[in-house]
Amino acid sequence: MAGHVENRTALTLTGRVILGMIAKGRRTGYEIKQLVDRSTRHFWAASYGQIYPELRRLEVDGLLTSRPEPSGGRARTEYALTDAGEGALLAWLTSDDELLYELRDEGMLKLFLSDVAPEARIENIRAMRAQYQRKADQLSALEAKAAEMPTGPRLTLEMGLGITRWLIDWCEATERRLTAGGEHRE
Repeated sequence: MAGHVENRTALTLTGRVILGMIAKGRRTGYEIKQLVDRSTRHFWAASYGQIYPELRRLEVDGLLTSRPEPSGGRARTEYALTDAGEGALLAWLTSDDELLYELRDEGMLKLFLSDVAPEARIENIRAMRAQYQRKADQLSALEAKAAEMPTGPRLTLEMGLGITRWLIDWCEATERRLTAGGEHRE
C-alpha cells in the first residue's frame, strides 16, 4: 500500500469490504460481489444493493476512481483506490477501535423465543444443526486449498471451521439433553 494518507471520511461497513476487495486489484461491482460470495460471505456478506451505491459514495468522497471498461457490449465500470482510499483502508485495518461483532442467526432468534412454542424447540435445534453442517461442509471443501491461501484467509477459514464445528457439537449435545428430559420446561 502507498503511504498512509489521513482520511476524514467515515467508512461504512460495506465501504470497508469494498476498499479491501479493490486493494486486491482493480475491480468492478460485479467482481467485488463475486469475490465476497467466494470468500467473506461466510462471515461478512454484501449485496449488490449495498455495493453499487457504496461504490458511488466512495468515489464522490475521493476514495476511489472509476473508468468505463465496456465488455461484450455491456457497460462496465472498473474502480481503483486513490491514495486517500488506501489511507482510509490502512487506517481502519490498523485502528485500535473496538471491533464490531454482529451475529444474525434466525435459528438462534427462534431458540431465544422458543418459550412461546416449546414443542418446536427440538426441531429448531435440529434445523440449526443441519444448517451448521451445510456451512461446515462448504468450509471443509475450501480446506483442501488452505495451504495455497494467503495467511489472512487461511486463518479466517480455520476460525470459521472451529466455530462451526463447535455449533454442531452444541446442537447435538443440547438435543440429547432436551430429549432426555432435561430443561424441556415452559
